[in-house]
Amino acid sequence: MPERFELDPRLAADTFLVGETPLSHVLLMNDARYLWLILAPRRGDVTEPFELSEVDQAQLWQESMRLGETMKAHFAADKLNIAALGNQVAQLHVHHIARFHTDDAWPGPVWGVGSAVPYSDAARDALLDELRTLLRQPLGLTEATKA
Repeated sequence: MPERFELDPRLAADTFLVGETPLSHVLLMNDARYLWLILAPRRGDVTEPFELSEVDQAQLWQESMRLGETMKAHFAADKLNIAALGNQVAQLHVHHIARFHTDDAWPGPVWGVGSAVPYSDAARDALLDELRTLLRQPLGLTEATKA
């Protein structure tokens, strides 16, 4: 029987579900100042990448590299920040943030800079549609299944 996975409540509250890859939820952070996606592997009680099986470690790495490459190319980012911190949300998740010389926090980290600016409904819906189309090929993104 597969292990039960529940997305951490803080991640669920701060993000929108883009879709699923073979391993992970792909989430959009609700902060319109940054193009910020998160991979959250659907594995229960995992807080560190080394706690994943070797197969899942390889899958997460592949998903992360494909996501990063696609984001940087499609959105013409100056830099891509990829991080798995877990200081506030212990559940394993990997941030992918497209950075631009013109963004609010450049060249520093995005954490702790100002307050999040939520997406408008229209901007969120348009971006989610764009991301779902964009990520279907390189990541094998599918619509999320409802439990």
